[in-house]
Amino acid sequence: MVKHSNLVTRRAALCAGLALACLAMQSPAQAADLLQDAKKRGVLRIAMEGTYPPFNYKDPKTGQLTGYDVDVAKLVANKLGLRPEFVATEWAAILAGLAAGKYDVIVSQVGITPRREQSFDFSRPYTYSHPQLIVRKNDRATYTSLAELKGKRLGVGQGSVFEQQAKAVPGIEVKSYPAAPENLQDLAFGRIDAALNDSLMVAYLLKNSQLPIKAGAKVGAVERMGIPFRKGSPQFKAALDKILLDAANDGTLKALSIKWFGIDATRAP
Repeated sequence: MVKHSNLVTRRAALCAGLALACLAMQSPAQAADLLQDAKKRGVLRIAMEGTYPPFNYKDPKTGQLTGYDVDVAKLVANKLGLRPEFVATEWAAILAGLAAGKYDVIVSQVGITPRREQSFDFSRPYTYSHPQLIVRKNDRATYTSLAELKGKRLGVGQGSVFEQQAKAVPGIEVKSYPAAPENLQDLAFGRIDAALNDSLMVAYLLKNSQLPIKAGAKVGAVERMGIPFRKGSPQFKAALDKILLDAANDGTLKALSIKWFGIDATRAP
């Protein structure tokens, strides 16, 4: 009788504990929306590479982060009533850092892909661009597709959508780099045969770089770039999407795009 009574008591306690655990999981306080959390701190923690001109890089004169992504990030933080806090992170580790909660968002030309959407929520797109090849100025070869690079060495950003696209084509020797400068230097010195990157970056490089490189063909489909954050913050997503939509409608995003790229890259072609 005593054993049975103790067993019933233990079962009752276990059921009560499970019920409390379920209630805690469902409680909004247990997993506050990012909007609430950031407003409590007064800060929006924003990750970016900091080595990816003209999107985000350090001004050689001031040492401060500048670029299109920096301007967009400041716009978002300002509209949310928050202070932007920038965290420079190598691209290869940037998504893992977001998953670990080291920062709130990434504003660094993150392509919106089905694979990434399984792990993160994204804002509406704020940039559209093509993958584009970069080759040496004295290269007489004319590559018009990735398939034509079979047997060649192609440089890409480590962990980028360009890396995924290159590795999907059999026969290409793919070399991955943590940042764009190393990639393009190896191209200039002949260590790789071509590089694959964002078409908007290519236009900027041709205008500002002293390296002996030139634009190659645009390859693949148009890429949509958005702002990723951890799942479970519908209020933050709604606020973020409204800010970007309003900025698109009133011409603010277009003005920033023209400032950095000379064209409007904020709408789908």
